[in-house]
Amino acid sequence: MSASIQFLKPRQDILSRRATIIADLLELLPPDCLVHEPRELVPFETDAFVSYRRLPLAVALPETTAQVSAVLKYCHRYGVPVVPRGAGTSLCGGAIPQEDALVIGLSKMAKILEVDLVNRCAVVQAGVTNLAISDAVGPDGFFYAPDPSSQLACTIGGNIGMNSGGAHCLKYGVTTNNLLGVKLVLVDGTVIELGGKHLDAAGYDLLGLVCGSEGQLGIVIEATVRLIAKPEGARPVLFGFETSEEAGACVADVIGAGIIPVAIEFMDKPAIEICEAFAKAGYPLDVGALLIVEVEGSEAEMDAMLAAIVEIARRHGVKRVKECQSATEAALIWKGRKSAFGATGRIADYICMDGTVPLSQLSYVLKRTDEIVKGFGLRVANVFHAGDGNMHPLILFNANDPDEAAKAEAAGNEILKLCVDAGGCLTGEHGVGIEKRDLMRHQYSTADLDQQMAVRAAFDPQWLLNPSKVFPLDGRPAI
Repeated sequence: MSASIQFLKPRQDILSRRATIIADLLELLPPDCLVHEPRELVPFETDAFVSYRRLPLAVALPETTAQVSAVLKYCHRYGVPVVPRGAGTSLCGGAIPQEDALVIGLSKMAKILEVDLVNRCAVVQAGVTNLAISDAVGPDGFFYAPDPSSQLACTIGGNIGMNSGGAHCLKYGVTTNNLLGVKLVLVDGTVIELGGKHLDAAGYDLLGLVCGSEGQLGIVIEATVRLIAKPEGARPVLFGFETSEEAGACVADVIGAGIIPVAIEFMDKPAIEICEAFAKAGYPLDVGALLIVEVEGSEAEMDAMLAAIVEIARRHGVKRVKECQSATEAALIWKGRKSAFGATGRIADYICMDGTVPLSQLSYVLKRTDEIVKGFGLRVANVFHAGDGNMHPLILFNANDPDEAAKAEAAGNEILKLCVDAGGCLTGEHGVGIEKRDLMRHQYSTADLDQQMAVRAAFDPQWLLNPSKVFPLDGRPAI
């Protein structure tokens, strides 16, 4: 993240043709599928990364594949930048538009087209919410595994763009591990299909390339996702430790022992207090750090796995071990964790970081994160997916104080660099967007970035798709 994130300079030739562009788009779309009045554009000026705002040129809300194709073909012909948008829950500025860009939102393409339990998959449009898939197949004993905290609102199209994860992805993997196929509209309006109901496609792994590409290679309009049978049982357990370092070391040893629970979530003391005040989940308040460890399987399998985990936790000085006793108690435990970001927003403005580190470095990075934030005179609450080292420090500050806002962004910069220097990477599930774009050089060499940009340009030579995102603005190929 940069204290002065820049956008590409709006092209005046496009701005001067705004009225003509809108008139042309109204020939391609029904009137209620194009938003162009300035006051109606305000909801689309930012996403969940609310530090930056830009009013787009207009917003297209297509209802069909043909409409998406026609709009992209038009934009390609006349050089109009395009910003794909799902539900706007991006935490890295991935859906923030620019003044000369057309936003293409997929909210009206929100149907579950097919549920195929024989092949254990579902075909859905990009605007379907993450949770809606599990709700649709739950009565038949199945679920869709990736479960970001925003799963009630976030959409599959956005999940694919950012390769989203969630608490239960320790065992089941992130979006790319649960994606079988996509229907993609390329920048020139061409519609292609990658993958399908089969497990592995021949040739280059273009599906893997698209997942996590942040809307720069095309617009996903349909997805075929993997469905998983519900486990026989599941049991979350709370482990309380005196310090964050002890909890971090315990996580590393659990995974190092070859034990893979379905989830290992971490909260430090500030996060515990914030979430407990909101959810009344029964979190212990007399500990410095908390792990939510969920195991699943038969009763015997869960008992055996928990016994092994408890033994490891004892070696790290665990103070409290609390098993949930009912489905209601389990739901409350997860309500507290899933509500962490919203609960934090009740008490302060915050920036949510998203770096990933090797588990062996978890204790060190936690300690240094606390030191970095305190060095800027701010507070931090840590709540994250500990099992795969995907950290989410929440840096608390006052957004109405420009000095504090600048310090929060600077602290975020240092934390992301720390993650990379510790052998990790800039993002685990939120993506790069504009937030981390200017830090890409800290992780990648010039040769690395040039190769990535060459692949991007092969799909979109004019760099019209989500053009301000992911890659540093300097050093891009001349268009």
